Amino acid sequence: MKEAVESSHEGIRKNETTWPITKYHWLRNRYIYEAYYKKKIISRELYEFLVRNKVADGALIAKWKKPGFEFLCSTLAIDKSASNFGTTSICRVPLNKRSQEQQVLPAVNTGCVSCASCDKGAPIWWDGPFKRSDLMFSDEEEEEDEEEEDDSDSDDSDDAGEQKEQEKKQEEKKAEEDVDEKVAEPPAKKQKT
Repeated sequence: MKEAVESSHEGIRKNETTWPITKYHWLRNRYIYEAYYKKKIISRELYEFLVRNKVADGALIAKWKKPGFEFLCSTLAIDKSASNFGTTSICRVPLNKRSQEQQVLPAVNTGCVSCASCDKGAPIWWDGPFKRSDLMFSDEEEEEDEEEEDDSDSDDSDDAGEQKEQEKKQEEKKAEEDVDEKVAEPPAKKQKT
């Protein structure tokens, strides 16, 4: 945590400076939560002492016990007063429900890409290793599966597919040439009469 606070903030947006702190805060609280509720290796007195002395975030841990909030990254993510439109953070939206532009955007306040309970079982952070397949829409996965099946079915369909691709490329070239011609010729000026 100390390293995150003392690290250089040059070239980083103002909100991004708090992202590592939020991540370490989540990790520390998750360790305490699992030690008390899952593994039962710490006593109730110790847990209450940690919450009372603000070593553990009692509000965040209480949310983890509720269904749908098992992997909540921060209470900031569900604070509706912290957003412009009175909604929760983008990280609470499951990856398969997001538009293509929002697919891998981290939340501005927390740096969490996704902490929805249905996505991978833990928050996906901005700096974490994630694969394209982890962040893929379910529709895209089905399309890729269908393409693989089509490719293995027959070679004749490949020839037809290549012809369609060539036709598309020719159409794109024509469209680009038309745009270039329009850009090269300045529009005619209207004369006042």
